[in-house]
Formats: sequence, C-alpha cells, structure tokens
Amino acid sequence: METIANDFNKDQLVTDFKMVVADAEALLKATVNTGGEKVAEIRAKAEESLGIAKARMANAQAAVLAKTKEAAKVTDAYVHENPWRSVGFAASIGIVIGLLIGRR
Repeated sequence: METIANDFNKDQLVTDFKMVVADAEALLKATVNTGGEKVAEIRAKAEESLGIAKARMANAQAAVLAKTKEAAKVTDAYVHENPWRSVGFAASIGIVIGLLIGRR
C-alpha cells in the first residue's frame, strides 16, 4: 500500500516538475530580446540546467512506468494463481463501496 502512495507521489512530482519546466522555458523565451551579456550568460546556464532536469525527469518517469508494468504483471500472475481468492477480495471491496454509497 505504501508503494502505491509513493508511486502516486512520484507521479504528482513528475507532473508538477513538468509544469515548472514549461514555465521556466516560457520565461526564457520571453527574455530572449532582453539585452546584456550577463542576461545571456544566465539564460544559457538556465537552459543547460533545464536540459539536465528534463533528462533526469525522463529517467524517473521511465522508472515509474517500469515499476507500474512490473506490478501489473505480478498482480496478473497472482490473480491467475488464486482466482477464487481474487474474486472474493473484489466482491468484498464491492460490498464495502456499496455500503459507503448507500449511507449517503
């Protein structure tokens, strides 16, 4: 259960980071015509940092995707090995959800 929460946190982090990168790229594009050698130097450094950050985020996203696929394979194998146990678990979850919805 904790792994699922960690994966969700990672997914949320990836999403948030992509938004930050997009905003930073928009800021860099908006300052293209701003003069000054110092500004150009800072812009080049920021673009390099964004490139590195994008590469790391792509690697993290690939790792999360691989873990998700592995979890799906393990779940599929478990369901095939224990079909009645899986049906019972799904039915009990359905009953709990039905009771919760019925309380409204």
